[in-house]
Amino acid sequence: MIRLVPVTENNWMDIAALSVKEHQKDYVAPAIGILARGYVYRDCHARIYGFEEDGVIVGTALVREFTDEPLGYDLQQFMVGRQYQNKGYGSQALQLILDELRNEGHYDHVELCVKKADTEAIHLYEKHGFIDSGYVDEELPDSLNMICFFSGKDR
Repeated sequence: MIRLVPVTENNWMDIAALSVKEHQKDYVAPAIGILARGYVYRDCHARIYGFEEDGVIVGTALVREFTDEPLGYDLQQFMVGRQYQNKGYGSQALQLILDELRNEGHYDHVELCVKKADTEAIHLYEKHGFIDSGYVDEELPDSLNMICFFSGKDR
C-alpha cells in the first residue's frame, strides 16, 4: 500500500534519483527539477510528496496553489519511477493526493497541464475524475489542460 511522505533530509536523495522511461522524459521534469520547483514555488504553498511502498520511494509529485484567479490547486508534476510503473502505485498516490486536498478544503478543484501525446497520463487522470477544462494555452498548443472538481460536478 502506497503512502504519501514529506521530503526530508533522509529521503530527498532517493526522490532526486527517480527517473522515468526514455519516452516519458519529454512529459515530466527530472526529479531534481521537481524538488527545485517546490522551493521556487514556496510562496504558492508548494508541497512535494514522496510516494513510498514498504519504505522504498517509488514516485513524487508537486502541488502548488494558484495565486491568481481562478484560485485552486495546481498539480504541477507527477512521476512514478520507471522500475515502479504499471503496478498501480501512480493511481494509489494520485487518489491519496486528491483525498488530502479535498479534505484540506481550501479550494474545490485541482488543475493540471499534460502533453496531449502522453496518453498514459491522460488515461490515469481521467480515471480519477479529471476532464478537459476547455482552456487552451497558446504557448503550449501541444498540451491539454485538465480539471478535477471535488464535488464531482462539471462546472
